[in-house]
Amino acid sequence: MCGIKKCRIIHQKLNCYIMIKFYKHQHKARQFPIAVTYWREREREREREREMEKRTQSSQRLVLFPCPYQGHINPMLQLGTFLHSKGFSITIVHTHFNSPNPSNHPEFTFFPIPDGLTADEISSGNIMAILLALNANCKASFEQTLTEVMEKEPQNKITCIIHDDIMYFSEAVARHLDIPSIMLRTTSVTNFLARSAVLQLHSEDHLPFPDSLSLNPVPQFHPLRFKDLPTSNLDTFENYSKLAVNAGNVRMASAIIWNTMDCLEQSSLAQIQQQCQVPIFSIGPLHKIAPAGSSSLLEEDTSCIAWLEKQSHKSVIYVSLGSVASISEKELGEMAWGLANSNQPFLWVIRPGSICGLDWNETLPQGFIEAVGERGCIVKWAPQREVLAHGAVGGFWSHCGWNSTLESLSEGVPMICTPSFGDQKVHARYISQVWRVGVQLEDELERGEIDRAVRTLMVDDDGEGMRVRAKDLKEKIEVCMKKGGSSYSFLNKLVELIMSL
Repeated sequence: MCGIKKCRIIHQKLNCYIMIKFYKHQHKARQFPIAVTYWREREREREREREMEKRTQSSQRLVLFPCPYQGHINPMLQLGTFLHSKGFSITIVHTHFNSPNPSNHPEFTFFPIPDGLTADEISSGNIMAILLALNANCKASFEQTLTEVMEKEPQNKITCIIHDDIMYFSEAVARHLDIPSIMLRTTSVTNFLARSAVLQLHSEDHLPFPDSLSLNPVPQFHPLRFKDLPTSNLDTFENYSKLAVNAGNVRMASAIIWNTMDCLEQSSLAQIQQQCQVPIFSIGPLHKIAPAGSSSLLEEDTSCIAWLEKQSHKSVIYVSLGSVASISEKELGEMAWGLANSNQPFLWVIRPGSICGLDWNETLPQGFIEAVGERGCIVKWAPQREVLAHGAVGGFWSHCGWNSTLESLSEGVPMICTPSFGDQKVHARYISQVWRVGVQLEDELERGEIDRAVRTLMVDDDGEGMRVRAKDLKEKIEVCMKKGGSSYSFLNKLVELIMSL
């Protein structure tokens, strides 16, 4: 016999051996294969780490340019969060006006650019004029910023520019710098088709329409009525047309990303796919697929969550009319007493500056607070996604912006609709007439109508169908997001497309 002089374990990739060296010279050292799960798993982990390091070192830089309004900033940053999770380096270029907070997204690189907006333009509240001014003012500064970035880091080339369709000047800059561009659309497909319908109706002299036709159906666009069309009373049609035509131009885009889902807009998506010559990726809802840190332009009051914890299941009506729209003192009073008379608990967001001519601390009608007591909770701004996901919330009184609509439908929460302008009117009509998960308050706000709408939505037998359909729609949206679902599939295809550019 001969003794063992030395013994050690050798692991090569996924193979593992024990090396034995004997005392007798006539016996050469030999390797004996062994099966050691620990070593195999350790090697697999090392392979994953090396692959991740390699991927990070060669990550492709994407430049994202959001439109500087809350409903546009949120989905762009959510898209950035998803793409960053896939190994892309994310650079956010943004205007000084309504700039996002970089500290909420330390994984991104932020570059602010001058936007040339005057104090008078900003204070006017004329969104159409502001958007046109941004497109006229930002082109040169955007191109200069991109050029400087490329000169400073030539090894980290820009793979693609992803821009909000409203910031249409970005496409011209991308083309001039020979960088592929992709367009993100943050409203519904149906609203985009409605904008196109407005242009056609105007060319056929059907617009502007007299008040007598406001309830008439729009030809070939059921169920929209003329009053539901996404037009604005603040601007000339020339401005509307300029913005709509340029935002709709996709000839040079590599693709269109849409924050929507097949289960919501299947027929509208089919129609738009027939019209477009570029790939369309319906990847919504982005707030569910890629939850990002807070991108709110207003400070969120999280104390309302503690109040919700004390309420019964599905008993609370959540009220928030968005980050832009304003109402009159009279409308505020009707809202207040309608909520009080409904006897339902409510969480009400009253945004500072949202009541024409009044400061926040003088908004509520006399005697209202005493009438509702602890049944009501009023805040300046709320963490909306968290609120809508809370089990105590059973209804949402909304302006029907697209983000709010998706956030509500994704949680199975039926809606009361009070649209103010633009796409909100289209969404309100679809919520109430197509998806049938809500009721629309038409014309002027009146406390009796508000009381009835809240009761219908929350407790009456007449609203049971809406509540059931809202729950069913939530389940369909969840299917879209899971493996094998349409949104899941389009997300993977989008990543493949970007990597191929």
